[in-house]
Order: sequence, then C-alpha cells, then structure tokens
Amino acid sequence: MIKKFIDKLLGKSAGGAQGKSRFGKRQEVPAEVHKIDPALVDERAKNVVTTLQQAGYEAYVVGGAVRDLLLGLRPKDFDVATNATPEQVKSLFRRAFIIGRRFRIVHVVYGRGREHEVIEVSTFRAYMDNAAAEQVAGNERTSKGELASMKHAVDASGRVLRDNVWGPQEEDAARRDFTVNAMYYDPANQIVVDYHNGIKDAQKLTLRMIGDPATRYREDPVRIIRAIRFSAKLAALGFKMETKTAAPLVESSKLLADVPQSRLFDEMLKLLQTGHAIATVEQLRKLGLVTGIYPLLDVVVERADTPFVKAALQDTDRRVGEGKPVAPSFLLACVLWADVRDGWAQRIEGRHGQRPQPPFPALQDAIDDVFNARIGDVSGRGKLAADMREIWMMQPRFDKRTGSTPYSLVEQARFRAAFDFMRLRADVGEVSEAIAEWWQEFSTADDVRRQDLLEQVRDEQKTRQRVRTRDPVAAKPRNEAAARQRQDGSDQRQDDEESETEVQAGAVPPDGEAAAPRKRRRRRKPRTGGGGGSAGEGGGSAAAE
Repeated sequence: MIKKFIDKLLGKSAGGAQGKSRFGKRQEVPAEVHKIDPALVDERAKNVVTTLQQAGYEAYVVGGAVRDLLLGLRPKDFDVATNATPEQVKSLFRRAFIIGRRFRIVHVVYGRGREHEVIEVSTFRAYMDNAAAEQVAGNERTSKGELASMKHAVDASGRVLRDNVWGPQEEDAARRDFTVNAMYYDPANQIVVDYHNGIKDAQKLTLRMIGDPATRYREDPVRIIRAIRFSAKLAALGFKMETKTAAPLVESSKLLADVPQSRLFDEMLKLLQTGHAIATVEQLRKLGLVTGIYPLLDVVVERADTPFVKAALQDTDRRVGEGKPVAPSFLLACVLWADVRDGWAQRIEGRHGQRPQPPFPALQDAIDDVFNARIGDVSGRGKLAADMREIWMMQPRFDKRTGSTPYSLVEQARFRAAFDFMRLRADVGEVSEAIAEWWQEFSTADDVRRQDLLEQVRDEQKTRQRVRTRDPVAAKPRNEAAARQRQDGSDQRQDDEESETEVQAGAVPPDGEAAAPRKRRRRRKPRTGGGGGSAGEGGGSAAAE
C-alpha cells in the first residue's frame, strides 16, 4: 500500500509498470553462450556497422539475420539498426539512398549490376501508443497530403500509417513483430542483445509475437502475411507458431481489406519467391487462410495441386535454393496459364455463341481478359505484364520449327523464360517431349548442327504428309495426262497442307504479322504426247530440249 501511495505521488502508475515489462529486460549474451560463427556474417554488413560505430553511433546487425546466425545458417540478407537518423546514415556512405514514407530507411549499396548487394539500415524507433498518435480519416492514398507532415499517424482502425518517431533501442525491440526477429548482434564484440527471450524461443523452435497478437495485427495487418511467411520458412527447421500468436489470424485477416493493393501484391510475391512457396501453401491451409489474403493468392492456393502450377512452384523453390534469380512474371504466367489457354481455345472454336477467331487475335483477347479479371490495375501494366504477355505469346511459335522462325525465336530477350515455360508444359504432358528436347538442343547448338535439326524436321513433316495424303482406295488416273497433273501439283499441295497445319497449331508470330506467303508454282498444261515421268523429270526433259 505504501509503495503504491509513493508511486502515485511520484506520478508512477500500474500502466507504467506494465510499460516497463512491455519493453523487456536487456540481456547481453556473450559468444560462448549464443555460439554464432563470425564467419557467417557478411563483410559488407560488418563494414556498415563498423562505419557507424566509428562515427560515434550505436549499430547492430538485427532481425532475421540474427535469428539465422543463431541457427547456424548463412543469412541471405542483412539488416542493420542504429540510433543515427536516416540523414546521418546517408552522410557516411558514398552510395546510400533514403527510401520510404511510412518507414524511412536507408539503403547502402555495394557493387553494381546483378552482383550488387543492399544493406538496409533503419533508425531505432520509439514505441508509440496509438491512442496518442494523430488520426486520419482516410488511408495512405486518400490522406497523402495530410500525412506528409506527420511522424506518427494511424487510421480509424488503428493501423499505423506513419512511424518515424526515433527512440531508444529497448523501444525499437518492443515494436518489432516476433521475438526471434527482435535481437541485435554486434559483430565487433560478438554480443547478442536480447530483450524478449528471443534466444530461448529460437532454441525452443517457437514463433511468438511480442505483445498482444490481436493488437499487433491491428497496428499493421501485413504482420499476418509475415507470420505466414516466417512460419513457412521456419517449418522445415521444426518451428511452430505459438497458439496465442496463431489464434487471431483468421479474424484479423479482414483488416487486410484496408491495406493498399500494391503493398499486398508485393507481400504476396515475397510469400511465393523466398524459396518456400510449397510450404507457404501448406501453412495457409493449416491456418485456415486459403482465401481472404489477396485474390491472386487465392488462385495460387486453389491450383497449387494441379500438375502444372505445382511444377512451377517446385521449380521456383529449387531456383531460389540454388541461388538463381526468379521472376514474378514467370510464376504468375504459370498460375494463370489455364485461364489463358481455355479462353484461347474458346475463341478459336467459337464456343458460347461467339464467332470463331483466328489463333493470334484469339490469344491476344484471351490474355487481355485474364489481365482484367485476375491482375487488375495493380500490376496489370508495365514490365511485369509485358513479360507475362511475351511468355504466353511465344508458346505457339515453338510449334513452328522451319524456315527462319527458330533463329529469330532464340534471339528474343524472353526466349529463356518462354522456353522454361514450355519445358514445364512438356513435363506435365501438355507439349510433346520431343519438341522440348529439339528446342533445348537447337538453342545451344552451332550453325551446322542447327541446319541438321531443321533438315530433320523437314524430313519428318514430309513423311507425315505422305502418310496423310495416301489414299489406298482411290481409283487410278484415267489417263497419263491426269497423272502428270496430280504429280505436278503434289508439291504445292504439300506446302499448303504444311501451312494449314502450322496455323491450326497456332503458329502465328506474336507481333501479329502473318508469315510471308509461299510462291505458287505455275501448273503445267498436260502434255499431248507420251511420257509418264514426274513433273520434275518432265521439266528436266523440256530444259534439255
């Protein structure tokens, strides 16, 4: 009683005591306890930390990188946290850029081209009570002008729209999402700073939210997607989500409706392109979130067990595991291919009362419909859409393996992506395995071997045409003149049949231009005299005369 009275006189309250526990207790764990291997720390991340410390600031490797280091893994990305402001950080590095409005951070860039690496540097943020934040009626887009001058603001639902109030490290730790992501590692003295028993949770393989999970999801609904992503990533290591952390996920998912579609789209791509796409689908099903996160993600989950989409997800995970680049356009093209393919076939055949369309316009219209129905305005335009469209439009061109088409096709910028797409189609039986193998060899062969491959295709086509045009019950020609006339026109009919076969297979250039017409041979008049040789032989005799 006396203590409570004194606390009251001094302005302390029960809420203050709770606030103290909310920030946790600072623990400095030495190297002999955490056992992090310093060799796993990226040299450029060390350089950023050292540069900041030498300038008089606090600086640590933070977040998922520390978690992975504790587990003996080599992190793919390194983030740094410091008490220096973004402007102070930027002034210390030659190639540093301040980005973001909602959370202002600095990207320190090393290297150039594909080999470049970005170290993300954030300033310690204060733990702000949303009740004390400035509130706006709209969202990030509708209230853009109003938010420009605010450092900490929330919308009517309590979602944080601005969080750029700097504070001490203990408050920065409290505002992070999961305990295993809220640890700080100093590579210089090899100490891990832990406020919320993240090391113990890492040892127990537990994914636990800091604070009240429902409140934290309300502050930023994207934490729901992050919870799914981390649980999928760590599931292979045996991690399980704490029951209290998982319980509000389904109910809280309704809050995602207020998150900008562009941000949800980016978060969806992170779910599918971090090397754990298959595990992510399993987690979504396990947590009861097969729908409601993002419409396009709903389609991925729905089709994840179909042979083609499953092969695409597995291929994406494999490439990420091997350190190879992955493009969102390729995976999304695979997911939506069934819609394009079915719409294309409907237009060619004229189903549902539609007039039949030629293959090329039919494919274009089918693609436009899929963009409008599935992608919308978020990423239905720009480079992503252009790459997806090109992958799809190149598919019918793989059916044409004569003339100059193969040479021009392998020179296309998106040939490798389109070929990999066709290769997956062959793996699931949608395309002939022989065609996929032919293109694989042609794309890597020299000029001599390419000529052999083209000759091989011509021979195969002639063989098929002879079998197709043979009529065992046809009557014999009535006279030799009729026989010569049939033979004289046989080559032209074969050419016409080959062109017709290519059109039926959809072999139309993606630029919409029809192939150059073949020159027709002039049909010779029947000779009045004898001689039953072929047209070629007859021509030779005439030339000789």
